[in-house]
Amino acid sequence: MKTKTKTTWRKVKLGEVADIKMGQSPRSEFYNSRGEGLPFYQGVTDFGEKYPKKSIYCSQPTKIAEAGDVFFSVRAPVGNVNVAIEKSCIGRGVAALRMKNGNNDFLYFFLKNYERYFKNISGGTTYESINKDQIEDIELSIPEDPNEQKRIADVLSAFDEKIELNNKINQTLEQMAQAIFKEWFVSPSIALAEEDKLPKGWRVGKLGELMVARKEKFRKYEEWKNLKLLDLGRFPQKSLAITSYGKGEEIKTAGIGFKKGDVLFGAVRPYFHKVVIAPFDGVTNSSVFVITPKKESSYAFLVTVLFSENTVNYASMSASGTKMPVIKWEDLCDMEVLIPEERAIENFNKTVKNFYNLIIKNTLENQKLASLRDLLLPKLMSGEILVKS
Repeated sequence: MKTKTKTTWRKVKLGEVADIKMGQSPRSEFYNSRGEGLPFYQGVTDFGEKYPKKSIYCSQPTKIAEAGDVFFSVRAPVGNVNVAIEKSCIGRGVAALRMKNGNNDFLYFFLKNYERYFKNISGGTTYESINKDQIEDIELSIPEDPNEQKRIADVLSAFDEKIELNNKINQTLEQMAQAIFKEWFVSPSIALAEEDKLPKGWRVGKLGELMVARKEKFRKYEEWKNLKLLDLGRFPQKSLAITSYGKGEEIKTAGIGFKKGDVLFGAVRPYFHKVVIAPFDGVTNSSVFVITPKKESSYAFLVTVLFSENTVNYASMSASGTKMPVIKWEDLCDMEVLIPEERAIENFNKTVKNFYNLIIKNTLENQKLASLRDLLLPKLMSGEILVKS
């Protein structure tokens, strides 16, 4: 990259450079969660950091987006963007955009740079929703040279590709930890339990024997407002690695402190499987349990148990409340678990704790990469920084 010398930018209407397909929701009887048909995205609630989150499918789609299309939220908040990873069905809260010259990677970053602008367009009026004509009429400045567009996208995509690679490594590490846990502690115990016999030194105990909760509450807003915030809304599902964080000033009630390496367990609606490892010191709120092991030698064992489907299912069944079921700390502690002899737990820790340390390392690297990408994005899009050909 180099500092700005000369380039040609021009104002265009979005409809001049991109084809726009508006979504349309199919009838609800065609929805399913069994994976039948195409993934179905209804609106911004299905969006992730860059790629949408699959949960609902549609067996008879009405409007279809292709892999690589840019999803554009057309209902409040208007203008959020994601990228389709495969052929998908889109509902009325989403439009699918495709760059006419094929530079769809550039289109994603181009629109990403204008996300805040989209929330307050047309003379300061905030749209609750936006139609196709309004999207087509949005005026933006764009580099005229398609090769320049591609070079900008290549630079920014390099950051996303490294972040995605780290995410895949983290997923593999999580799966390896669960597989080793199952091989060491689940399969042999089930076989022997059928004979009403456990390995020597093994016993059935309570989850509370392995863990304690940090209950350090900051007394004053000034104590937590400048800390990094990890609240339940920022936890991914079924992943130990967080992808974003906020600022402590976003919570106004007493914040609960956590330390790097603590396990944060979502207590509200636990069936969403929101369990993460804190990659830094920070603050959360009362909808999250902040958990640390009683013995450091059992850290990896505890993390793996807490992240397991078995624990999440138990917490879901033990939660009380209709709309927002919550698991009580005492009830989580009361869960029965098989506790192997201490040497086996220590050996597991020596093997698997390195996996969790690497997840923390990759998560921190991703945060730095995302910050640098976000710093470069407006500079590249404005022409302040040019990319060498």
